[in-house]
Amino acid sequence: MRIVSLLPSTTEILFAIGAGPDVVGVTFECDFPPEARTRRIVSTSAMPEGLGPAEIDAYVAGAVARGEDLYRLSADALAELDADLVVTQDLCAVCAVDVSVVDDALAYLGCRAEVLTIDPHTLDDVFASISVLGRATNHEDESAALVASLRLRLDRVRERVAGRPRPRVMLLEWTDPPYAPGHWVPEMIEAAGGECLLGRHGEKSQRVLWETVLDAEPEVVVVAPCGYDLTRSQAIAADLQASGVLPTGVTVHAVDANASWARPGTRLVDGVEELAALLHPHRPGRDPGRAAWRTPSTAASTVGGAD
Repeated sequence: MRIVSLLPSTTEILFAIGAGPDVVGVTFECDFPPEARTRRIVSTSAMPEGLGPAEIDAYVAGAVARGEDLYRLSADALAELDADLVVTQDLCAVCAVDVSVVDDALAYLGCRAEVLTIDPHTLDDVFASISVLGRATNHEDESAALVASLRLRLDRVRERVAGRPRPRVMLLEWTDPPYAPGHWVPEMIEAAGGECLLGRHGEKSQRVLWETVLDAEPEVVVVAPCGYDLTRSQAIAADLQASGVLPTGVTVHAVDANASWARPGTRLVDGVEELAALLHPHRPGRDPGRAAWRTPSTAASTVGGAD
């Protein structure tokens, strides 16, 4: 089987279930595992490089209003790769190539590749997508084992935080303008032992006002701008603190949004574990028999705030 993956999350999943050797094409954003970088890139961004958050928001809004695609799909690469399976999405035109673009390209080229659309909205949907990819690639046993291990880790976190006070968490999926979280993210916050503010489980993220963020009275602000790694998130978090738009004394954490929050792949449970460690630090001697929390410093950084 020859597979083209047009989503970083599905590329991650395909490699995790043992289908990596069959992946022949990926997007410019597919960077995990590192081996994915050795595959041919079939889609790139139409957005200019070097834009800041406000400029990116303006560019995206303008392109959507004009009906322009935010990604470029290489028809030549698709034709040359002769794929049997193309994995894409119909969830967010801002996040990746839309399925309609893929269908049109394959029809134009006369390709008969199967198009598999992955559109998770919740954690259960993400786990289901792993199973779907396992069936589609003849890796059902591996995908079942992966889902079972992810669910077990998630259950363990929920057990550890059960009965503890739940800090009020404002996670920002974008910062200029601010966006409250949607899809699987509110569920992740709740699983980590926090109270998700302004987020809507299973629905799209929503633009909010800074006044609304202040009125929500967060105790913790998590900076997780979609498409940003840890270093860039840290810079955004520092800018937010310097600007004075955040509540006084609030604790601010920057996380690797690409790795563990924005992409609906295998590392979302890492994000839950990391946030749980931030909200509920492990207390030696008070949790007998329980495994230590995942160390948050590997994928999250406290920028500053109250103790």
